[in-house]
Amino acid sequence: MDITVLLSVVPDTTVRVTLSDEGVPALSEVPWVINPWDELALTRALELKEDPAAGVERVCVLHAGPAEHETLLRRALAMGADEAVRVDAVPGDAWSAAVLLVSWLREHPAALVLAGPETTDHGGGATGMMVAQQLGIAASGSVTAISVEQNRILFTREMDEGTETFAVQPPFLAVVQKGIAREPRMPSMRGLMMARRRPVTVVTPPSEETPLRRSAGWEMPPEKPPVKLIPPERAEEILDLLEKETRTIKIS
Repeated sequence: MDITVLLSVVPDTTVRVTLSDEGVPALSEVPWVINPWDELALTRALELKEDPAAGVERVCVLHAGPAEHETLLRRALAMGADEAVRVDAVPGDAWSAAVLLVSWLREHPAALVLAGPETTDHGGGATGMMVAQQLGIAASGSVTAISVEQNRILFTREMDEGTETFAVQPPFLAVVQKGIAREPRMPSMRGLMMARRRPVTVVTPPSEETPLRRSAGWEMPPEKPPVKLIPPERAEEILDLLEKETRTIKIS
């Protein structure tokens, strides 16, 4: 069984992104990282590969983006991925990203495709399901656990009504959720050094896909108001502030 993990590259979440003089996000000096959700999906895929009972023979990571992102694809190789593929195009939205990824997946199908629920930059949360729809394969979201028992792939989802476990026949796409892995795998120094010499497969998409979404403009969020300190002897004012300013409660 082969597993393909969809990887997105996002600005480092610890860095504050500002707007340039042209009114667009200034990203030239911002460090980039593998999307944390996708990193957890890759970690679980590698754990399954290391389990002899799972029967996973190969783990591939797939990304659509520019050449500058290959450093992070090599980090995925250092973590343990067998192959890294970059579709040489910059997607404009979730739809165009799905089209670019599918251009590779149609020619190189995998029994299981894993995707994170969203990215930490745009946070659209739609790419995974769009990929499944274009491939014409079954899919499920909110997957919190994956296991293989008696040649069956078992998935667990956390629902409002409780926990649901179901078995599927490949090919299948799973959009993972919190709990799929405890923490992302950290590559070893030896793995990082070896990954620097490993190739990244670069493919040219058959055509450019026009994004369905366009940004009308960008603006910074409003500055947070200063903290208000309420002395203990005037604690009743807290209720008034919560009702009139934050609107988090309503006093009848």
